Amino acid sequence: MQVLQSIEQFNELKNGSAVVFEFTADWCPDCRFIDPFMPEVVEKFADYEFVKVNRDDFIDLCIELNVIGIPSFVAYEQDTELGRFVSKDRKTQEEIENFIAGLK
Repeated sequence: MQVLQSIEQFNELKNGSAVVFEFTADWCPDCRFIDPFMPEVVEKFADYEFVKVNRDDFIDLCIELNVIGIPSFVAYEQDTELGRFVSKDRKTQEEIENFIAGLK
């Protein structure tokens, strides 16, 4: 999974093919909880590009997208938001997979 480097990269990715942005932070225990199974989720949904967004590095983007709690997920394709799974609650692998499966 790649890590977002710039707002320009974010705009380029969201304007392209299907992408899921994972909003996270190093200090977030619920974010660390999902780390072990995220590679399996990424492999299962190979039709999507997955990009990790460090909330602390892109706080203005999080405010703009109304991503308050983490970990959270926002998906785009061709500049259209496909869906969002945004809350401060801990997320299970099943919940994340159900969210991605329901995007298209």
